[in-house]
Amino acid sequence: FKMKQDIFHAIADPTRRAILTFIAIQALTPNAMAEKFDMSRQAVSKHIKVLQECELVKPEHVGREIYYHFNPQKMQELDKWLAQFRKIWETQFNQLDNVLSTLKKQKK
Repeated sequence: FKMKQDIFHAIADPTRRAILTFIAIQALTPNAMAEKFDMSRQAVSKHIKVLQECELVKPEHVGREIYYHFNPQKMQELDKWLAQFRKIWETQFNQLDNVLSTLKKQKK
C-alpha cells in the first residue's frame, strides 16, 4: 500500500509548479512538456506521476497520446485551506493598522 502524494510535497518542487502553470493554460503531452523543460520524458513522467497522485492533473487519452489537464477543483481545495489563514492574517494586519494610526494620532 502506497500512500497518496501530499499536495504540498507536490507543489514544493519548482519544476512541478512550472508544469502546473503550463497545463493550466493548455493540456500537454509528456513529450511536449519534456521539450519545454529540456529534460527527458522519463523525468517529466516522474513529475507528472506525483501531480497525478495528488489529483492536481488529470490524464485524457486521445488516440495513442495522453494529454494532461490541470484539475482546478483540487487547487480550490488548497485555496479553501489557505483562506482560513488569510482571514487570520488580514485581521491581524487590520488590528496592527489600527494600533499604528492610534499611535500616530497620539503623537500629534
